[in-house]
Parts: sequence; structure tokens; C-alpha cells
Amino acid sequence: MSKNVHVVIMAGGSGTRFWPYSRDGRPKQFLDVVGTGRSLLQMTFDRFIEITTPDKIWVVTNEKYDGLVKEQLPDLGADQILLEPEKRNTAPCIAYAAYKILKQDPDASMIVTPSDHAIFKEKEFRKVINTALKDATNEEHLITIGIRPNRPEIGYGYIQYISEPGSTVKKVKTFTEKPQLDLAKKFLESGDFLWNSGIFIWSIDAIIRAFETHDEEMATLFAGGLKEYFTKGEKSFIKKTYSHCKNISIDYAIMEKAENVYVVPGEFGWSDLGSWNALHEIRDKDKNDNVIEGSALTYDSKDNFIKGNKDKLILVQGMEGYLIADFDDVLLICKKEDSSIFKDFISDAKSHKGGKLI
Repeated sequence: MSKNVHVVIMAGGSGTRFWPYSRDGRPKQFLDVVGTGRSLLQMTFDRFIEITTPDKIWVVTNEKYDGLVKEQLPDLGADQILLEPEKRNTAPCIAYAAYKILKQDPDASMIVTPSDHAIFKEKEFRKVINTALKDATNEEHLITIGIRPNRPEIGYGYIQYISEPGSTVKKVKTFTEKPQLDLAKKFLESGDFLWNSGIFIWSIDAIIRAFETHDEEMATLFAGGLKEYFTKGEKSFIKKTYSHCKNISIDYAIMEKAENVYVVPGEFGWSDLGSWNALHEIRDKDKNDNVIEGSALTYDSKDNFIKGNKDKLILVQGMEGYLIADFDDVLLICKKEDSSIFKDFISDAKSHKGGKLI
């Protein structure tokens, strides 16, 4: 366990694809989606305790989730919760954390991770992270973790790498965002493409220099806070800074521009849990491939996700590939693989019933 390893958990997303289970006031990272008794955020925190110490774990979230983070991660100090006044995507989130850590520990290594992913092979995951940490520290590389694909998934970004036999750290050749199915099939067949996990590892020095080189405006904005971080002036500084920040991902701002980008391939039971369909894949199922969370009887039905209150019996007949989600204020029945329609559901529900259902 290195004393200089800092972990930044990105937990600001409000999300729509797990509605009506996930709501704006309590999005999926704060829910026990996997059924372990711990929220996805708590599981992410737990995952890194064997890599670093609690005082070096940081959570970046929207200011409206401050109370939820404190409730679920009471070991964090107030300075370890970085509150964003508005959504600006992952580049400002990472820049904020990097410059704040720089002030405290200029020799730090930094792991950046989403808060709402599932990882089931923790030992293999730690091996991959430690491989990346060693390389990032020694070589000043910007490293991302890639997942070996097992299907032509169109909902993920892809990383193409330069094949170097015997090397565990591969030079990145290209990034491709959410390809069409035909292209995704070609990626799978080629053997040199990985899914982009959205997990990053680098030294503080490397990422600061990358911002200075590839996004000078953002670097200037957050470097201006070095006198304000860890003081009472930090909140007002960040509010002003975010009002000037563009909305841009770290991939577009840095990773696709930099020359020193590498990837470590991994196979550790990863899912980004981006939809009910993705959750269905990892949950225990009955003999007809139904996931049942609550109390339900099924007849001539298969490949469904049924979720409801255990005190209310749900009877399902003649359905295949559906989500049946029964909550106090919303009953949702739809094809579970069509996650793109959830934005329409939420928009229509809001216009019909107001914001209380959202």
C-alpha cells in the first residue's frame, strides 16, 4: 500500500436509465443495486481500501448530494468531498480533484474511478490497478483500464491498442465512442480493441502537465485555486470557476489528444451497470432467466426483470424480455433492453405529473 496513492471517485451523475428505482434525489450510485447491502458508492470505496487509506479517498459529487455522501461514507472528512455547483462532465471534475490533491501531495499518484460500476473479481482488479500504478509512477504515462470485450456492445466506448507481445501496458492507438453494430463486430473480431472502463491512473505531475498542454484554459482556471483549496474560500472559488468551465469529458479534453496514453487490459468481472438490461445480466435468475426482486409468480414468461415490494404479489404471464418495476408512485412495464427511451419516459412523466416523480 503506497502512501502517495489517492483515489478520486466520481459520483455526481443523476442518471435516468434506472428510473423509477433511481431518482434525481437518490441516483443509482447511492442505491444497493447489486443486492449486497452496500450502495455502489460504498462498494467503490470498499474496493480501494486495500490500495490506499481512507484519508486519501476523495469523492467528487454535485453539491445536492453532499448529505448522501456523508451518510454513506462517514469516514471521509469534509475536505475529501468535492462539491460541484453544476454539471460540467468529467474533465472539470478531474481537474478540480487533481489541483486540490496537488496542493496537499505534489508527489501523488491518482486513480480516477466512476462510482456506479460493478466489479466481481476484486483480486484480479487490484493486480491490474497495481500494474497501472507502477507504470504511471515510473513512466509518467496517462493510463486507462480496458476491458476485454465478449460481445459487440454498442453502448460502450472502445480503445484500440498497439499489440506488443509480452507487454502488460499497451500504447493506445485510437478511441472510438459507441460504434454502430457492424463496426463493433469488426472491433471484436480484430482482437486489438478493448472496452473503455472510464478508470484512469496517472501521476499528479503527468495529469497537470496534460491539462496545461491540451486544455490550457481549464488548467488556468483550476490552478487559480491553489491558494483557496482547503480554505473557506474554496466553495466560492469553485462556484465561480464552474460558471466559466466548458462541458467536456476527459476523453475529449485530454486522452484523445495526448501522445503518452496507454492502456492496461483487464478481465475482472466488470459491468458499468448502465441499464436494467445490464443489471439483469449480472443478477441471479430463476430457471426461466427471470430476475425477481420482491414477490412474483410467473407463467410462460422468461428473460424478465421483475422488481417490486415483497409485500405485494406480482403475477406475470406471457412476457419475454420485459422490465416490470412496481413502486409506490410509478408502475413501469417496458422492454428492458431499450434503455434509450428512459429519457422520454422521464420527460413525459414530468410534464404529466410534475417533478415529484423524477
